[in-house]
Amino acid sequence: MASLDRVKVLVLGDSGVGKSSLVHLLCQNQVLGNPSWTVGCSVDVRVHDYREGTPEEKTYYIELWDVGGSVGSASSVKSTRAVFYNSVNGIILVHDLTNKKSSLNLYRWSLEALSKDSSPTGIIVSNGDYDREQFAENSVPLLLIGTKFDQIPENKRNDVLTRTAFLSEDFNAEEINLDCTNPRYLAAGSSNAVKLSRFFDKVIEKRYFTRDPSQMQNFTDRRRFNFKSFHNDGVYT
Repeated sequence: MASLDRVKVLVLGDSGVGKSSLVHLLCQNQVLGNPSWTVGCSVDVRVHDYREGTPEEKTYYIELWDVGGSVGSASSVKSTRAVFYNSVNGIILVHDLTNKKSSLNLYRWSLEALSKDSSPTGIIVSNGDYDREQFAENSVPLLLIGTKFDQIPENKRNDVLTRTAFLSEDFNAEEINLDCTNPRYLAAGSSNAVKLSRFFDKVIEKRYFTRDPSQMQNFTDRRRFNFKSFHNDGVYT
């Protein structure tokens, strides 16, 4: 079989949000039986049919890079992690719907991965503000995935989804909420499967068909992130 073209997609988020379980589900279409903490980075591959069902259909490899660690890691750990951020074609931001802090930390993860700054943290800070506009030239397609949807009581789900809705707007990205222990959330033909396929198509287009970075900008003309009022409990004041 001829070698397939491939793209690189980072899977970022706090430890314990379910990134490894998600990647296993995406690549193996199976539930990960005994998930463990990821040390460094783990890479798995998914086969994706670009523009499936059209004359332009073509099969690609999607490399999913599950990056371990925490945004609160020491500078030396963040500096080591930077090697995984080279030549990125797309990013999946993963948060735990039952953990508000993991949702807010997605800003820091995205900034760390996309920043061209040479500082150990990889984040440019000015008076406590995180400015998305600085990343316009590095913009890559983003997808938001909220995990542990099954752990939210049905009478609380609307409140939780309302609370996290701003993430989709801020990152200009589609959102998928699921339970990584139940493959039906990504069943063929489902709205989640369509969003996922659409995201991978964008990643492939970014890598192979887009020459002008301005055609795909997720951070232009957006407001600043302000973390002056961000506390350890993950609550804004």
